Amino acid sequence: MILRQALLSLLIPVMSIAADYSAERAVVDGIEVIRLKDAARKTEVSVVPSLGHNAYQMKVNGKDVFWSPYRTLKEFQQKPTQLGNPFLAPWANRIDGDAYWANGKKYNLNPELKNFRYDAFHQPIHGLVTNAKDWRVVSLKADANSASVTSRLEYWRHPDWMAQFPFAHTIEMTYSLREGVLEVSTAIENLSLEPMPLSLGYHTYYRIDDSPRDAWRVHVAAREQVVLSKTLVPTGERRAVTLQDPQPLAGIQLDEVFTGLVRDDDGRAEFRVEGKTQKISILYGRKFDVAVIYAPPGREFICFEPMAGVTNAFNLAQAGVFKGLQSVAPGETWRESFWIKPAGY
Repeated sequence: MILRQALLSLLIPVMSIAADYSAERAVVDGIEVIRLKDAARKTEVSVVPSLGHNAYQMKVNGKDVFWSPYRTLKEFQQKPTQLGNPFLAPWANRIDGDAYWANGKKYNLNPELKNFRYDAFHQPIHGLVTNAKDWRVVSLKADANSASVTSRLEYWRHPDWMAQFPFAHTIEMTYSLREGVLEVSTAIENLSLEPMPLSLGYHTYYRIDDSPRDAWRVHVAAREQVVLSKTLVPTGERRAVTLQDPQPLAGIQLDEVFTGLVRDDDGRAEFRVEGKTQKISILYGRKFDVAVIYAPPGREFICFEPMAGVTNAFNLAQAGVFKGLQSVAPGETWRESFWIKPAGY
């Protein structure tokens, strides 16, 4: 397997160029970066495989679409934090204790392994792989229609991860840039002999620089809002969304979970944030059936988070409170995408 991966890496091109699109390897601050470019629309996406395969930067006309607190990639490497497009798995958001249920069995987390973190309420949060180093690029290409990179993470190879979530699987993530729109595709292959429950998502950080945060307006494509406890875990209650459309951010904080997404004829739900002229639309594929929006006051970012399940999905499903828990059958692959569409930059 190791030899095959080494040979495969030799076959992946350093650069692929076709008409307006290019996909290339580069080195920034001594760190390998993948750059996807759409020259016609002056759009560039930078992905760092060794830091969670995170698209840490997206620029249009030289202006940032993604938010980062750092000036350099080296700072990110030295002090990893959430920025750009972090991937959350094998659980997204919070678990309400150091144990969870899957397939009718209770699994205990082991804090002594120190491979997950707690939130302010001492709840395990955001899984195990957010800044994983072992993503391997398996495809890098550009043609007349797009530029893309696919990387694979072989979760099953890591005993400390398997000790926390013992479902052998692989993850492939593809970034594809087409006509100024970035598609983020995820494929989860279940290598286990039992169904693998899913609670994954992305915690993408967006910014608009043509106006201050309190002048931004938000469109929420959902009918229902999940009622949360004081520890930000769903109580099982839901209520109708009461936000305006669009909702001004001035004077409010958002850290909310939404369901009952409103979809177009293609099955996509469009959330967006708008400034003076700039706008970012985020379109959720069907299997991303939950949306989290995080917009703390005083911070120049907003997070639209595509989720395959509500916060604490494993335990709420066991309790009969959450009916929408997704899973992957043995030997099968789960696939879904979301799309990021900036305008006015």
